[in-house]
Amino acid sequence: QSLAGGFTSLFLWYNGFSRKCKKEVFFMLDNKVKELLNTQINKELYSAYLYLQFANYYEDEGLSGFSNWYTVQAQEERDHAMLMLKYMQMHGESVTLEAIDKPDAVLSSNIDPLKAGLKHEQYVTGLINTIYGAAYDAKDFGTMQFLDWFVKEQVEEENNASTLIKKMEMFGTDAKGLYMLDQELAARVYAAPSLVL
Repeated sequence: QSLAGGFTSLFLWYNGFSRKCKKEVFFMLDNKVKELLNTQINKELYSAYLYLQFANYYEDEGLSGFSNWYTVQAQEERDHAMLMLKYMQMHGESVTLEAIDKPDAVLSSNIDPLKAGLKHEQYVTGLINTIYGAAYDAKDFGTMQFLDWFVKEQVEEENNASTLIKKMEMFGTDAKGLYMLDQELAARVYAAPSLVL
């Protein structure tokens, strides 16, 4: 083998070895932060299930616009779970996928899913804040930065849920008003999350 060929082989080996090392160097997560993130993946997937229950309810009631709104919402919750799963994997952590609970919301009127949705988003906000607090205690600034997006997202989620309730209370008892509101919600389209890992 020529000297040039030897250097070429050495360069290719080193380049591959260097890339492999870069892939394997990562910051391991604090145990409590890791456990909370893993649990949150399950909670986000449950959220998707819950919103699919709402979508099914409205579809049965002939309100396809409301059904569309919650179908899109379910897709967003799935995205949240996938972002957290990917974040953990980026840190070399194993993810444990637990069973997802059956949605248990009691729905007997058109406003029930909306009120249950707001209550659930407030619950999720508390969960995100708990993870953020654990990351702060662990001085895990990377996870805090990652969670900043979710903190802002929850402000938007709670506002959307609260606004839907107000609109239903204002227009939902009138057939024409309910129809117009349903048409408004039918226009919602899915958009991929702005957070990119």
